[in-house]
Amino acid sequence: MANQRTRFVIQPFRQNHQMDEEYATTTWQTLREAIHEIHRQNASGLSFEELYRNAYNMVLHKYGEKLYSGLVDTITEHLRSIAAEIAEANDDILFLKELKKKWEEHKLSSIMIRDILMYMDRTYVVQQKKTPVYDRSLQIFRDEVCRNPRIKDRLLGLLLELIQRERMGEMIDRSLMKTFSGMFVELGRDVYSRDFEAPFLAASTTFYQAESQEYILQNSASDYMKHAEVRLHEEAERVRHYLDSTTELKIKEIAERELIAKHMKTLAEMENSGIVTMIEDSKIAELSRAYGLFKRVTQPTPGLGIIRELMAANVKRVGMELVKDEERNRDPVLYVQGLLQLRAKYEKVITNAFLSDKQFYNSLNQAFESFINVNQHSPEYISLFVDDQLRKGLKGTSEEEMDNILEEVVMLFRYLQEKDVFEKYYKQHLAKRLLGGRSISDDAERSMIAKLKHECGYQFTSKLEGMFNDMKLSADTQEGFKQSLGGSSKVGGIELMVHVLTTGFWPTQLGAKCSLPPEITRCCDVFKEHYLRQHSGRRLQWQPNMGNADLKAKFSTRKHEINVSTYQMCILLLFNTTDTMSYEDIVNATSIPVADLKRALQSLACAKFKVLNKEPKGRDVDDTDSFSFNADFTCKQLRFKVATVSAQKETETEKQETRHKVDEDRKPQIEAAIVRIMKSRKEMEHNALISEVTTQLTARFVPHPNFIKKRIESLIEREFLERDASNWRKYKYLA
Repeated sequence: MANQRTRFVIQPFRQNHQMDEEYATTTWQTLREAIHEIHRQNASGLSFEELYRNAYNMVLHKYGEKLYSGLVDTITEHLRSIAAEIAEANDDILFLKELKKKWEEHKLSSIMIRDILMYMDRTYVVQQKKTPVYDRSLQIFRDEVCRNPRIKDRLLGLLLELIQRERMGEMIDRSLMKTFSGMFVELGRDVYSRDFEAPFLAASTTFYQAESQEYILQNSASDYMKHAEVRLHEEAERVRHYLDSTTELKIKEIAERELIAKHMKTLAEMENSGIVTMIEDSKIAELSRAYGLFKRVTQPTPGLGIIRELMAANVKRVGMELVKDEERNRDPVLYVQGLLQLRAKYEKVITNAFLSDKQFYNSLNQAFESFINVNQHSPEYISLFVDDQLRKGLKGTSEEEMDNILEEVVMLFRYLQEKDVFEKYYKQHLAKRLLGGRSISDDAERSMIAKLKHECGYQFTSKLEGMFNDMKLSADTQEGFKQSLGGSSKVGGIELMVHVLTTGFWPTQLGAKCSLPPEITRCCDVFKEHYLRQHSGRRLQWQPNMGNADLKAKFSTRKHEINVSTYQMCILLLFNTTDTMSYEDIVNATSIPVADLKRALQSLACAKFKVLNKEPKGRDVDDTDSFSFNADFTCKQLRFKVATVSAQKETETEKQETRHKVDEDRKPQIEAAIVRIMKSRKEMEHNALISEVTTQLTARFVPHPNFIKKRIESLIEREFLERDASNWRKYKYLA
């Protein structure tokens, strides 16, 4: 048919004859001879194309097994002779170089043989699941050469000896070492691990055990750690240059264990050179080295934990000495400066040597908190230090320096458990600065309050901020008073300046008595009349203990302007009409509280500026003393201030009063916390409630369990809570 297509079929090539056994043997002999030539490094005269075709034909005609087994026997025979040659080398270096040469020649030969037998690799080897030609060639080298009884131990011994010599400071042929390391890896990971790495690690352990024990007995901690650091670096370099990368972690672990982990406590506590000595002497470089070395150790004992414990113990020891130092305790500024210097020293160490490690900062903070609260005066002294700085200490400093100092003080404040005691004192000192106009900077004052607010919240600083607000309103009130007098603040020739304070904000003493001189009383009445016209319904109560006055005094030689407290003013004005007065007369005339009166008289008669004479002479004021105006008083300064004795430091009585006020202020806070907790829980066990209340109030103070118990009893009496009928240690909330 015309449209019928013709199909062409291509038939596979058919061999006209099969390769017989004799022909296969002849072909193999040709190939065997060629392999010998390759082993002799005489491959240049061979026809690789013809040899490939011969190998191809043998495999194609089912003589693959003959070819494969013949190859194995030929290589084995060759390598046995090679092993004998290598073993005969007497000189160790010659032995190593000969082995290196034969290994490199064998690899090259194996590549050539693999190329000739490529067809067998792709077909017969895959089908029969045999080892590829090149890999089998390496296996034979491993078994016949590397594991030859006369070569194996000698090779390992020489390699370990070379490494030992390098550790002792000798130069060795690193390329030779790299060849053998690479040879073991190429022969198989298990070969490298079993035949070289395991003995190498064992020898390294022995070496570092002996060296570390000897070195630590003969050197300081600093020198030992320098040596250990060098050793660790050397091992890392050794791996980089000629060992397999998988060895790095293993040798590193051994070196760290033998050089550092086993000797950490000895190094840390070593007398005159250990960690404590380094910290005390602020040896930053050495501490940084110790930190880097100890950080490497995490098991079984974390190395950095040892340094932290020693540092914390040292901080506590030095800190306890400081807070119990009687000389420092007599001077609040010196006391706080000591604390700041101590913390600055350790902060520098942590920042520069310990990489600002947060755990070290936590240990430092815990140590400071442990000893700073041992001294019950710490809240008062820290407040007095701030008072000193904001009066004069920060004068001339930049804004940044001022902020840094205040930040350091706030850090000490954080450690206080009785923050409410600090607040009490700070309020008193701030009041004196604001009312006396003695603060160097409103910005500095507000910055300090802002920092306290950030630490403890708005409630902590609300009264302090209220004091500032009162000062601003007082300035406006004073300006209005001045305008009402026709532009002058003088009343009857006396210039009057009044601060109107909100009772709840200021540390006022309700009912503080004092009989003011008539001329001063007239001034007060004029202001009071003016103020109540502007603010009807309010009540003014004068606080003479918080005021001051400028007096003009005429002595025999010259006139002076004297700045005194209100109490001192009342006393001095008495001597306008008389020259001498008894203590009893002054009490009756002024009605000043006894403690304040005696301090005022001490300041005027027994301190630096003896404006009054006291009879009999002495430093203390007694009820039987008499006082007279000192007309012969002289002073180089035209204007001076008579400071009140003990103004900077409270008397014991005042301290007891302050403590009593603090305790009274704590009662409603504790009760409020108890009610809050019980309202949400409804029922609670006694111990759980104590714990929860303590947790809630820790930000301001740490209440004593007995104090909390008393407040619970008070709430039960007032029927906020009741005891469970079946369990007397359980409380129930009464809505």
